[in-house]
Amino acid sequence: MVELGKISCQGGRACNEDSVQWYVSEGRCCLTVADGLGGHGGGKTASQTAVEMVTEGFREGGKMDPESVQTLYDKANKAVLACQTPACKMKTTCVALFLEGDEAMWAHIGDSRLYHFFDGEMVFCTRDHSVSQMAVMAGEITPAQIRFHEDRNRVLRALGAEEEVKAEIKSIGLLEPGFHAFLLCTDGFWEYVLEDEMEIDLSKADTPQKWLACMEERLRKKVAKMQKQGENDNYTAAALFCMREENGL
Repeated sequence: MVELGKISCQGGRACNEDSVQWYVSEGRCCLTVADGLGGHGGGKTASQTAVEMVTEGFREGGKMDPESVQTLYDKANKAVLACQTPACKMKTTCVALFLEGDEAMWAHIGDSRLYHFFDGEMVFCTRDHSVSQMAVMAGEITPAQIRFHEDRNRVLRALGAEEEVKAEIKSIGLLEPGFHAFLLCTDGFWEYVLEDEMEIDLSKADTPQKWLACMEERLRKKVAKMQKQGENDNYTAAALFCMREENGL
């Protein structure tokens, strides 16, 4: 059994170009978040196309293995490319979590992230496909400095950017017995909510929606304190809770 929650806000922008969608049925779950790039409405078209293609592909019987998940992303990429016009070369990031029984797998392209928490502690975070992440790998900045790096918004991999694009896919197989929490979010969210704050708010929440509400309150306070109302990006986050017993979820 899983519990889900989501928030999505335009922030200080004229429109919200993020999208989020999920599917849950008979022990199978797909949760997808995307951050559209392109402006003038094109980003929303791209992100919505991506979450629909990935979610529907899994719902229609997509298998939970790296090759099949890459196929879902290939189809989403082609669909975004088909939406492009000479005036709008829309693109989108895309991060997705797949659960089947007591197994988990996730995939991402761009700088929308997935965080995995086990028994209240963060145990994994995806690595951004961005110029600032490359700076971390080169030893030029620390991971914490990504949030303020001058090239943080320069994404190196996105759906709609090339005819072929490779998703970064990770499978952890069987989930360990215990409490698992997953957070999928766009950069407009994780830019303001630090990892230790995610853990603190997780410890106070008994549902995914309450966890998201606590973190959103932090985000809004920071935006106000930094006097960035009207400047902050769209932000979207989706959360999933599941408790795995010794005999399965």
